Amino acid sequence: MKKHRGLLKFVIAASAVLFVGTVLLLYLAAQRQENDRYIVIDPDTLRLVQFEEPKEGDPVAIIDTTLGEIKIVLYPDRSPNAVKNFTELAESGWYDNTYVYNSVEGICAYAGSKQKNGEFPDDYDVEQHERVERELDQDLWPFRGAVCMVNTYKKTSLKTRLVGGGTYYNGSCFAFLDTVELTDDMKKQLLEASGKQELGQAFVDKGGVPNLSQQVTVIGQTYEGLDVIDALTSLETENNGKYTIPKENIMINSVKIASYPADEDKKQ
Repeated sequence: MKKHRGLLKFVIAASAVLFVGTVLLLYLAAQRQENDRYIVIDPDTLRLVQFEEPKEGDPVAIIDTTLGEIKIVLYPDRSPNAVKNFTELAESGWYDNTYVYNSVEGICAYAGSKQKNGEFPDDYDVEQHERVERELDQDLWPFRGAVCMVNTYKKTSLKTRLVGGGTYYNGSCFAFLDTVELTDDMKKQLLEASGKQELGQAFVDKGGVPNLSQQVTVIGQTYEGLDVIDALTSLETENNGKYTIPKENIMINSVKIASYPADEDKKQ
């Protein structure tokens, strides 16, 4: 029986109340649960590292797609296990000629699947690269251009089924994030609810998917190719009941790991 990849659920706010309620939890809660542990969010030390220019020698990934090239800076110091898994797969050639298998208009695109429908091949060993525990960091957020790993599995016990929680895992596939359209009222309430003004303002100014905050493992941030992400989240699709799959074959041609500035940049 085919093993299915757990869907990374993008829950878009149905109302301003729901939206702001989510944001309020993100900013005002002293702690958020990370798997069965806790991550402390300290507004006084929080840094918006995703808007800092990459420094010479920083690890980067050059993702060549059917629609163009995307360059991202990686955060191995903040999401070490996920970045290691992604890097090993990229260097092995795993991502060569894989599919963009889910495109949610204006929001996100999932990539890196060996099959167009997003399922694992029958003979694929999911334990090797699909059981990486979710990593959260107070300085990494689902801004526009963020690249995160797709959640694959949730391990629960009787206790966590009763009171919530569990251990979340991600794997080989990754998602490019675009942006939720915010109304003026939602922007106002987001800023009013924010305990860290700069963080709320960053979502307003730069875009993103605030509802995914501290829900997914962010491994990198796009520093070149946002227009390609816009294209990947604006595809003609068909719904198979699980994903909205691009009608045309949209491919990841290759993923190359390099250091900033990459060779391609040095030649310019």
